[in-house]
Amino acid sequence: MSRLNKWIRSQAPNRESFEKSRFLRPFAQRVFHPALWRFTRRSVPRGVALGLLVGIFFLIPGVQIAGAALLALPVRANIPIAAAMTFLSNPATTPFILAASLYIGNATLNLGADLTQFEALLSRNASISAWADWVVSSAAPALLWGLFVIATVSAAIGYVIAVAVWRWWLVRKWRARRQHRRAAA
Repeated sequence: MSRLNKWIRSQAPNRESFEKSRFLRPFAQRVFHPALWRFTRRSVPRGVALGLLVGIFFLIPGVQIAGAALLALPVRANIPIAAAMTFLSNPATTPFILAASLYIGNATLNLGADLTQFEALLSRNASISAWADWVVSSAAPALLWGLFVIATVSAAIGYVIAVAVWRWWLVRKWRARRQHRRAAA
């Protein structure tokens, strides 16, 4: 677990990188409150859920981290964890997320968004204007609804997993401390 902690801390943006951001300067007093940067049993699961929600729903790379940092303020989530969790939606996973959200959107809303056109745009590396034309069609509501469903379910699952992992880590720590005391006595 310590290796995972070290990796997350090395990959997550640190406080200094956020302080240098010109977009976050107006919110500096709130964003840099120490409670938002501590790893606690409440703030970490909130950060995981928030990072997954923002990272999957807003698939624009620069918006994800800033959005997670700003939304962490009212929910008192851990900012580094929220920012790190946005990286789960990356260029390798984005096509799968988009395809799944279109499928879910079509299955639940019955809009008939064309998935074959989506696959054709992906395979021929279409231009931004071709993608924009496609999104303006009936695919936009299906895509947005599917993204919302996937982001919400992922956030809920991430929250539950983070709570379980935190609890497991804490119990393991308590047991090690108890064994150490028994060995010393």
